[in-house]
Amino acid sequence: MNFDAFPKKRPELPEEFIQIYADHYKKNREGNTSATSVSKKMEAWMHKKVAEDVQQNHKKHTLEIGAGTLNQLDYEISDPYDIVEPFTKLYEGSVHFSKIQNSYRDIDEIDLSLRYDRITSVATFEHIENLPHVVAKSALLLKNDGCLRFAIPNEGTFLWKLGYMLTTGIEFRLLYGLNYEVLMRHEHINSAAEIEEIAHYFFKDIKRKVFGIHSKIAFYRFYECKTPNLERAIEYLQNEHK
Repeated sequence: MNFDAFPKKRPELPEEFIQIYADHYKKNREGNTSATSVSKKMEAWMHKKVAEDVQQNHKKHTLEIGAGTLNQLDYEISDPYDIVEPFTKLYEGSVHFSKIQNSYRDIDEIDLSLRYDRITSVATFEHIENLPHVVAKSALLLKNDGCLRFAIPNEGTFLWKLGYMLTTGIEFRLLYGLNYEVLMRHEHINSAAEIEEIAHYFFKDIKRKVFGIHSKIAFYRFYECKTPNLERAIEYLQNEHK
């Protein structure tokens, strides 16, 4: 696989978007508007798929990448449960925060001596500038029988774009008088196809499910990734800055 495109450079936002960004971002993550409330109900499919391998309460040591407002803990509660989330304000005041054992701003803060039964992520991989690094590090942080479970929007397909433009896109223009696609280009820098290719490079056993008809006509994708290719992960992390 060619990793020359990574780490990606996020397109800069115009000033008028910067002024409303923080307010909109939190409303979007919490589902506090009519359109985002509908999106949140649809996104429940992703959360449920990620939690499908466990009971509501379980003991599998879990790391969630991009934990946001901690809403995955509406679907599962693990003891212990660690998170990676750079935007700490998203989860401050959450009713779930007391359930978190360790919180990190970056996956590189986690020592490789630590091993997880599960590493999970919901609607995050499309945002990450250096996604191959994060997936490679995840491969090394899993126990021998561990699993990376992640769900993503079907970014880069016609149905996904049509879906958000006819819901959140219209609401966003009515609220702010701005084009929502500008914000999406800033936020979603990785397509679903790119994310899948990266997962296949670092993992040998992958299962995919979609919320739709097939991968090109769907709103969301879910991946269960087992048997990491440790040699590739180690080689990538050693050589990425050469």
